[in-house]
Amino acid sequence: MPLIQPFRGLRPAPGRAGEIIAPPYDVLSSAEARTRANGKPWSFLHISKPEIDLPEDIDPYDQAVYAKARENMQKMIDAGVVRRDEAPCFYVYRLTWKDHTQTGLVAAASVADYESGRIRKHEHTQPAKEDGRVAQIEAVNAQTGPVMMAYGEAPNVDALIAKAASGEPDVDVAADDRVRHTLWVIDSAATIAALTAAFEALSALYIADGHHRSAAAARVCHKRGGIPKAGPVPSHGTFLSVIFPHHQTRILPYNRVIKDLNGRDVDTFLAEIAKKFSVAPADKPVEPATRGEFGMYCDGSWRRLRIRDELVPRDDPLGRLDINLLSDHLIAPLLGVSDQRRDKRIDFVGGIRGLEELQARVDSGEMAVAFAFYPTSMEDLMAVADAGEVMPTKSTWFEPKLADGLVSLILD
Repeated sequence: MPLIQPFRGLRPAPGRAGEIIAPPYDVLSSAEARTRANGKPWSFLHISKPEIDLPEDIDPYDQAVYAKARENMQKMIDAGVVRRDEAPCFYVYRLTWKDHTQTGLVAAASVADYESGRIRKHEHTQPAKEDGRVAQIEAVNAQTGPVMMAYGEAPNVDALIAKAASGEPDVDVAADDRVRHTLWVIDSAATIAALTAAFEALSALYIADGHHRSAAAARVCHKRGGIPKAGPVPSHGTFLSVIFPHHQTRILPYNRVIKDLNGRDVDTFLAEIAKKFSVAPADKPVEPATRGEFGMYCDGSWRRLRIRDELVPRDDPLGRLDINLLSDHLIAPLLGVSDQRRDKRIDFVGGIRGLEELQARVDSGEMAVAFAFYPTSMEDLMAVADAGEVMPTKSTWFEPKLADGLVSLILD
């Protein structure tokens, strides 16, 4: 079974992409989605966040929500706003945001390779969210939220994708968040064969963003009978993915704020920190410049922390992560937060919100201390995945985000 294969994508009709594409379902609240979709009858949010078309107090996991998604999808198809390609294709997808560009391949990735570990994970999933994705896929009979993945060093793959994106794009549109989405349809049999062979030679792919989507796709696959031992791979044996060169992906930090100092006053807290970190006052917000360095905002002041070198386990891909270093030597022992997935005293702030958000959360009195991190590298993520380990919760924030609605995978 191939690692990836082409598929007949469901896409916006020519000239309609700007009306349709939307942020991923999991980066907006229902209230934010209602605002973003206001006056946009063809926004994909009506499919990915269909509760916006129902009473505001409805449970987002209510069966009526999924029924509305199915209804809205059918309306778009019947109106000709979205159309399905006649033959299986690959698609080259370029994201441009500020000074950053990344170009990857849209493909149907193998559920079998996901389950065997050739497509590698680095996160646990939450059952309720996974259940929600399964219900969504079943309701619309399609995978509409792509999984972002990455591949390691492979110049030949990079070159094939770049060549496929050298002509006039089929879609080139800027979303309202100023991210530019550009798409090329790849229907040449020779190019499809070359890309399939080049990816087949890779030892692994790495899920960057979209663990719940891939896990849900695997569950749907088994609900529909799994994958036959011989013959073509059915569409339910694959999942919608966009695969980028690892060196093009952009990870922002995932910062932390904590409600209190666990019974300590500020002076005692700082004295305890100094046993394992250097602590230097700063006259402006601290954006860490390197691994092992942290910004801390507390009691109206910023400080730059640096962990002592002897505390960093160089040969442990999980233990040497900055998230774990701060957790093991400060957040757990001093602040008493040992389970960051469940403890209500900690919250997480994506790096896209900036250091100002950290300071505001503390200055408001809502939180007592904030920590700014240096971004986790894609190489670190891949090393953790290769070791079969799991990244700490909320340790990567990928930006820019893939759009929902640009290409969907129908389950035949």
